[in-house]
Amino acid sequence: MRIGLQVPSFTFPGGPEQIGPTFGRIAREADQGGLDSLWVMDHFFQIRGVGPSEDPMLEGYSALAYAAALTERITLGTMVTGVTYREPGILVKTVTTLDVLSGGRAWLGIGAAWNEEESRGLGVRFPPVAERFERLEETLRIAHQMWKGDESAFEGEHYRLERPLNSPPALRRPHPPILIGGGGEKKTLRFVAKYADACNLFDGDELPHKLDVLREHCEREGRDYAEIEKTSLSLLAGRPSVDAAVDAIGRLAERGIDHAIFSQATGQDLAGILAEARTQTEKIVPAGR
Repeated sequence: MRIGLQVPSFTFPGGPEQIGPTFGRIAREADQGGLDSLWVMDHFFQIRGVGPSEDPMLEGYSALAYAAALTERITLGTMVTGVTYREPGILVKTVTTLDVLSGGRAWLGIGAAWNEEESRGLGVRFPPVAERFERLEETLRIAHQMWKGDESAFEGEHYRLERPLNSPPALRRPHPPILIGGGGEKKTLRFVAKYADACNLFDGDELPHKLDVLREHCEREGRDYAEIEKTSLSLLAGRPSVDAAVDAIGRLAERGIDHAIFSQATGQDLAGILAEARTQTEKIVPAGR
């Protein structure tokens, strides 16, 4: 079982001047503790359920670049980039840059976007949901093309790239892994089966069903279900403990999850707890699960 940490809030004691040092410490602790992945949300305003819009929120890829410079082995990604936030060629270039500078540790986490408030607030076009999914599929096609080194023109319904040059190329082979977030059964999980290396699903009662749906899409696409890394985003409520983390990891492994990612609530300090839980679960959960 792989274990990751998501940092969704930058409301740290001490105000804005302490955001850099505190986030840096979390990144180093996660890396040195042997965690597999570090994630930030790709939002520009704080989201409901975490805090008010006015709470501090860092731009995702700048934050990951900062973390890359402070770490050595942990992989780095957004959970997840809204497809409307960046033009696809620029997005692929951004993730490639993170991959090159981190020594091959970048993910492309992506989804169809949902936060209209921040889009309208910052002047980002937010098309209807059907168009956002069309743009998501075209972006996934562009990512695969650019990471193959194919510079031929791309002509889609929404995007036209005359020369999708990507130099330097990504270090990760065959490319930085693509993770699609969301559990939509008709489109999102179909895109996972067709284009992605990983999915991210919320930990809940529907999780086994969502994995069954993904398996069905893989059969229709001729894709080996085992090739796709199943990740799940969970929250350890209240005052988290090593025992609670171990229990959650074991339960997720039994449900078929390969990579358990825990979101750090405001005021929590999860990196050390997850590092200890990782040590304990290595004894009971096979490596790679």
